[in-house]
Parts: sequence; structure tokens; C-alpha cells
Amino acid sequence: MAKKRTAFFCNSCGAESARWYGRCPVCGEWNTLVEETIVEEKSSAGKQTVKKTSARPAPLNGEGGGPPMRVQLGIPELDAVLGGGLVHGSSVLLGGEPGIGKSTLLLQAASAMAKASGSVLYITGEESLEQIRMRAQRLGVLSDKVFILAENNLDNALEQAAQMDIRLLIVDSVQAVYLPDISSAPGSVSQVRAVAAACLQAARNHDLSLILVGHVTKEGTLAGPRVLEHMVDTVLYFEGERYTAFRLLRAVKNRFGSTNELGVFEMGEHGLSSLANPSLLFLGEKKQSAAGSSVTCIMQGSRPLLLEIQALVAPTAFGNPRRLAVGFDYNRLLIIIAILERKLGLSLGNQDVYINIAGGLRVDDPAADLAVATAICSALKGLPLPDKLVLFGELGLLGEIRTTGQLNRRAKEAASFGFNEIVCPKFKTEKNPPIKFIFADDLPHALKILNLI
Repeated sequence: MAKKRTAFFCNSCGAESARWYGRCPVCGEWNTLVEETIVEEKSSAGKQTVKKTSARPAPLNGEGGGPPMRVQLGIPELDAVLGGGLVHGSSVLLGGEPGIGKSTLLLQAASAMAKASGSVLYITGEESLEQIRMRAQRLGVLSDKVFILAENNLDNALEQAAQMDIRLLIVDSVQAVYLPDISSAPGSVSQVRAVAAACLQAARNHDLSLILVGHVTKEGTLAGPRVLEHMVDTVLYFEGERYTAFRLLRAVKNRFGSTNELGVFEMGEHGLSSLANPSLLFLGEKKQSAAGSSVTCIMQGSRPLLLEIQALVAPTAFGNPRRLAVGFDYNRLLIIIAILERKLGLSLGNQDVYINIAGGLRVDDPAADLAVATAICSALKGLPLPDKLVLFGELGLLGEIRTTGQLNRRAKEAASFGFNEIVCPKFKTEKNPPIKFIFADDLPHALKILNLI
């Protein structure tokens, strides 16, 4: 007879505990233990049998090495974020907010995979077959090699998949399907962990690629145990405002490529389309000759991107001035303000400082430091910067401007968009550069060149 018991599972690491704790005893996270009911079946066998494995150790420099086999899906931005295409036999976890376009992207990827490699099975636990067909018809991706299965029972779904010759398996979503052997509800920690493990095992047994769709929490992280992200090869986040047309796809984990690549899409009537020049998105609405606006060039993986940095400086109405950064590191902003006050003597102690990265992108490249400092000075003085000027360089605590990587690539990207001057640290340029370089040793020197001090 089945025996029921209660256990507590951690949403962060998946650890099991016999009682509730405010802090997980394994990973140390607070308020992550969730109570679940477990049904244990008594085994009639007196001894547990262990299946022997046939795997043998192999030398590291043996045969069979080389780059992994990839399939180009024909969606340039998706292929770039994956590191050059979908790796044969890999597992991908795609997360994003509801309504952001995950199912649309996957339908387009399934159609492209069917054309490039073979059949695709799309298991949906949230939508009906007719809903998927209507979306596919609107997107123009109807294909006789893409099969749809509306099923919540994962055992039945994987049994159907085992009988088909497919190259890609899509499960939408890992929180919506369940295994009947697990007594807890779909979406619980134990169900999510078991469902992911069963999908990964089926993908390995049948030598096919796997894409799992995951929900995100209100904090913006993937729902379920963190062990889910460790189980897969690649973790992708699909971001963007639901009421705007632009979407960003980034990788936070990739065993077969870089995690710095960024994919930019535009949502249209016929689905998502790749943006070949995302700099046009971030600079498209830049106001000419406006105080507090500067342009920098950052690197997202192997791609240079031109961005507008906006600054607003206003007298504070309270005792403590307010600092706010949207798309830029807050602690980095505090350091830049301290450099401006100490090295330039600017009085910002009674001023509120706001920084915004136009276009909704988050900047982690330290090359944007010089542009942020210049935008703050421009807003404080009320003096606009030249329209065709680009700035990049990392600021040190002593006020010096440090060099950053890929400076020549940044310069070529700026020149291609009509910019004719760059203020940057001194470095070895190429012969006959396409743009005029203005070298600055430190921040006071750069601002003196721009007539801001």
C-alpha cells in the first residue's frame, strides 16, 4: 500500500528537508522551502538490483574530438545567441515573461529546424492543437514535418515521441506537464526536477535536441529549482516590454558558445524578425543637440552596439540627493559621481542625478564610463555635446581613462553610422582610420577638450 509523507523542498537548490526552516540548510537562501506531499510505493523485491554500466574511461586526447555538430536554423539572431546554431543533441532552457513571444519564437525555430534537419515534435501543455495551428497559420510556418501534441501527461508524450523519427523535441512548458508517478502538483519543485530529468534522458536515448520552456518569477528568474539550469546545456532569457515591438534574447549559460551575445528581434504581424543593425534601434529616437545626451559604443559578445546615454541633473528637494540608474550599474554610477566631485570639483551633493540607457538595454561594459560622466557634466552645465561624437573608455578611481578591448571595431561601427569624432584613451590605431580620434589621458583632459570645464 502506498505511504504518504510530507517533505519540504528548496525552490533554489532542490534540497529536501524533513521540516521547515526559514533558511535552506544547503544553499543558505531564505524563505525557499515549500511543503509537498510525497507518495511512496513499497517495493516487493527484497533486494535492490543495480544495473551495471557499459561505459569505460577514455583518454582526453583520443579520437572523436572536434567542434560540435550544429544546425543553422535560419534565424540569424537566434543562431548567434546559441553560438552559431543549435548543437546536435543539446538541451536548451528558454525563459521569459508571459506573452513575451516564447511560443512564437519556438514555432518559427521548429519550422526552420524542419527545413534544415528533420521532423520536430512540439509538446504543449498550455494550449490546444487548434490554438497552435492558428498561430502557425498567421506566422506562415505551417509544415508537414512539425508535429503538435497537446498533452499534459509527460509519460504519454514521451511514449509518442519514442515512436517518431524526430530531430528536435520542444516541451512548452516544463511547469505545465507532469509525471503521474510523482504525487505533487504540476509546477512543484519535485515535478519540475523530475520532468526535466525525464526529458533529458529521452533526448539522450534517442539522440535528439531538446528545448524546454520555463516560466519566470516576479523577480525575473526562472521558476522552479536552480538545479534545472544546471541540468541543461544552454539557458536563454527572452526579454522586452510586452507592449513594444522589440525583444531581446540573451544567454546566461552556454556550454557551446559565449554568454555575451545579444539577439534583437522585432515583433510584427508575421512573427519575430531579426534586426541586422540593432544600433538603429537604440539611436533611432536620439534628439539632436540636447544637453545630457552622449553616445557610446559597447561590445555585446562579438557585436559592437551604439547606445545613447541620457543624464538628468536637478536640484534635490530633500536633504539627501537621489541617484537613480536605469540600465546601468548603480554602484558604478556612485563611483563616477565621486570621481566628478573629487577630481573636477563639481558640486553634486545638492543635485539629484538620473541615468538612463535609451532602448531598454542593460550595460555591463566599463567602456561606457566616460560617456556617463560626460553626460552628467553636460546636463549639469546645460551644454550639449557635438552630434557626431562618440565616447568610450573606462574610468579609474584616480580619474584616468583606461583602454578597453576591440577599440578599432568600435570605431568602424561608429563611422558606419556617420559619426566623425571619437574621444577615447590612447591606443594603437589602424592605418588610415575611418574616423578622427581625439585621445584623452584623464577625465579632466577629456572634458576640457569638449569645453565642459
